Amino acid sequence: MRIDKFLVQAQVATRSQAHKLIKQKQVVVNDQVVKAFKQQIDENNDVIQVAGKVIHYQKYYYYLLNKPQGVITATKDAQHRTVVDLLAKDDYRADIVPVGRLDKDTTGLLLLTNDGQLNHNLMSPANHVAKEYEAVVAGPVDQTTSAQFAQGLVLRDGLQTQPAHLTIIQADPKQQASLVRVVIKEGKYHQVKRMFAATGGRVVELKRVRLGSLQLDETALPQGQYRALTPAELAQLKQNN
Repeated sequence: MRIDKFLVQAQVATRSQAHKLIKQKQVVVNDQVVKAFKQQIDENNDVIQVAGKVIHYQKYYYYLLNKPQGVITATKDAQHRTVVDLLAKDDYRADIVPVGRLDKDTTGLLLLTNDGQLNHNLMSPANHVAKEYEAVVAGPVDQTTSAQFAQGLVLRDGLQTQPAHLTIIQADPKQQASLVRVVIKEGKYHQVKRMFAATGGRVVELKRVRLGSLQLDETALPQGQYRALTPAELAQLKQNN
């Protein structure tokens, strides 16, 4: 990799700033001052310093976010706070994007990364990656509803869903409200909400608790907080996709 490209990817400087740093002899590779913008380096093994500080190379970043309500799944928005805005300054990169989307009022597990291939693999309908949600639903939810989910539903606009697994965790007949878990393997727009609407229910609260092999632990990761994936989590996520 060219040294100026490395400095840009490492977010040390813009291309023009990188050239200026090199001209000022502030960039050192393996204890040798860099003299040319086009100098090739081994980003994985060479020791690169800028103004005496060692710069570590990392190509891809993976963050597990517990998305709160009121934050939109986007990278930029003129009116609302986005999931990328929740990243600390040192963790922010312009190429980091959310994997899939959660509605503004939906909470829970959201993966942020600049690994485009993994993003594609997780979201491709052909890969059938499981997405698990916990929901509070107003209206009737019973074993008939579970059977309808298991067969696949025709939504109100005529679209057909794939079979989904519905588990009733707790039902309150007096308040006509139920706590349920739903596992789907596709990602139609507002799909979980639309599936319940097709059966006469209404989703009051919705939280994603799993994406593929990734599980959300709200005790360790409160809403609005995020952390880097562990090597084991990343390896399992890639192995399953």
